Amino acid sequence: APLAPQLLGQLVPMTRMRSIIAQRMLESKQTSPHAYTVYKVDMTRIVRLREREKAAYEKRNGVKLTYMPFIAAAAIEALSKFPIVNASLENGAIRYHQNVNLGIAVSLEWGLIVPVIKQAEDRSFLGLARAIADLAERARSKRLKPEEASGSTFTLTNSGVFGGEYGPPIINQPESAILAIGGLRKEPVVLPDAEGNDTIA
Repeated sequence: APLAPQLLGQLVPMTRMRSIIAQRMLESKQTSPHAYTVYKVDMTRIVRLREREKAAYEKRNGVKLTYMPFIAAAAIEALSKFPIVNASLENGAIRYHQNVNLGIAVSLEWGLIVPVIKQAEDRSFLGLARAIADLAERARSKRLKPEEASGSTFTLTNSGVFGGEYGPPIINQPESAILAIGGLRKEPVVLPDAEGNDTIA
């Protein structure tokens, strides 16, 4: 939101929520060494599928077809194959979680909150889409229950919505990792065919 002109030059105290967020982020950096790996993912098929199906999907199911359920479903599948990423440190030991409790970071005008889809691995694609939309809407309208914003085992954060290509995230403790989703943009790529010839797409 734009800054009110009368606030320029003024010392404005942080809200309690922003103060807690700042404290938690500092604690996370002090608790876990943050190492980042960046991958570019070809979303061409997903973009085409979404463009083709989004109107009918929303009409049929009553929920918008965004990119987040696709990414959430892929993350859940990856976490089932690599359970060390769906783990947390507890008293010097590693706890491997039985379920994927997927946190979805939601940016609010007054701060940041992470609603959690409990046992996300048991949900269908539509179930994920509905849960993501429902939790985000209730987070923005301050209607989340306390237990719906705690207990995550892995978190997705979408810095791409702000236009950036990539933003280094801060781990949501006591989780072992976090996935930051960058901006979606078109760019040329070299594709080899079966004969080893390269083409630019």
